[in-house]
Amino acid sequence: MIGLKTTVRLRMSSHDAHYAGELVDGARMLGLFGDLATELLIRLDGDEGLFRAYDSVEFLAPVYAGDYIEATAELVKIGNTSRTMQFEARKVVQNLRGQPGKSASQAEVLSTPIVVTRARGTCVTPKELQRLTTVSPPVILTAAIVGAEVTRAQTPHLPVSPEEIAQEAERCVAAGASVIHLHVRNDDGTNTQSGARFRETIAAIRKRTDCVIQTSTGGAVGMSLDERAGPLECRPEMATLNCGSLNFGDDVFVNKRGEIRDLAARIRAAGSVPELECYEVGHVEEGVKLAAEKVIEAPLHFQFVLGVPGGIAATEANLRYLVTLLPEGASWGVAATGRHQLPMTELAMRIGGHARVGLEDNIYLSKGVLSEGSAPLVARAKAYADSIGRPVASTKVARELLGLAKV
Repeated sequence: MIGLKTTVRLRMSSHDAHYAGELVDGARMLGLFGDLATELLIRLDGDEGLFRAYDSVEFLAPVYAGDYIEATAELVKIGNTSRTMQFEARKVVQNLRGQPGKSASQAEVLSTPIVVTRARGTCVTPKELQRLTTVSPPVILTAAIVGAEVTRAQTPHLPVSPEEIAQEAERCVAAGASVIHLHVRNDDGTNTQSGARFRETIAAIRKRTDCVIQTSTGGAVGMSLDERAGPLECRPEMATLNCGSLNFGDDVFVNKRGEIRDLAARIRAAGSVPELECYEVGHVEEGVKLAAEKVIEAPLHFQFVLGVPGGIAATEANLRYLVTLLPEGASWGVAATGRHQLPMTELAMRIGGHARVGLEDNIYLSKGVLSEGSAPLVARAKAYADSIGRPVASTKVARELLGLAKV
């Protein structure tokens, strides 16, 4: 429901021109937005509803007769009766008359559309006129609090010891996380997939919180498969399963198809539910094949890791395409690196997915400002989920959604 989107494209005619030089009145763009809002309300509620107010309107570029405008509307928040939408109008074709040496009929397709108007507004559909239930699904927030790449030299807020990791896990759960994505470190900060170290860390976390603990079997680049599988000795509720190889920055993260199936079998033997880690389109398709081969069982949960140098870029178009590849009933979330974490996890929450935040993927709260651990990043994600009307899943609800209740 949230993330529902609609688009219209049409040519501005001379009838739309209101000012000298065939300049189109800005109210014409608002008229388009009103029509788009009505369509979204019909799709959602089966009723045209009422447009209550615009929260903001920006007129950014002129529009003339002969220009082609593509306007979009996206549902970003659902209340009991209110529906908040964001709008954008882009010029995709422009008429060239009036330019030196151009005839009155000349025009060009713009390689980069020009945003002419942006707006955000709220509509209302009375409760008794709503056709469908509009309760937004819960969002699962995962905190990736350690990772394999981040160092204390980069941020002093990185937890290293089992007790430090447990304290940070507790803070993240208090901030809204229900899943802890877990890597561990040796005392000197180096990476380890030691089952003993994971066992010690999990025990420390369990003394503080009953969150879902999802252990990494990715480890660090260069580790052997046996080494990466070390945490499965602990029989975790969830474990990650990387679904393909990729250029990981300047390194190569190798996951051969036979090794993927080997690791999937080990995860099943441990009684764990896999999270399918996908850094590329082909990784998603491989995850679907694993299910078709009965190597893994439904319900399936995919994690789209976006923005890793060498992997799929962190863009809205890419994310929306990845979602189209998923089988019915699968759940999905987004982890995005660095500056992409905030916009891509917020997009995921808007269009029905879940979100992973934390120091593993991004050490900054804002430009140049280090996040004091992962908990502030979780709190920010929860605040956004609240703002769009998606409740944050409790640990109990997260277990149900991820198919862990039966484990």
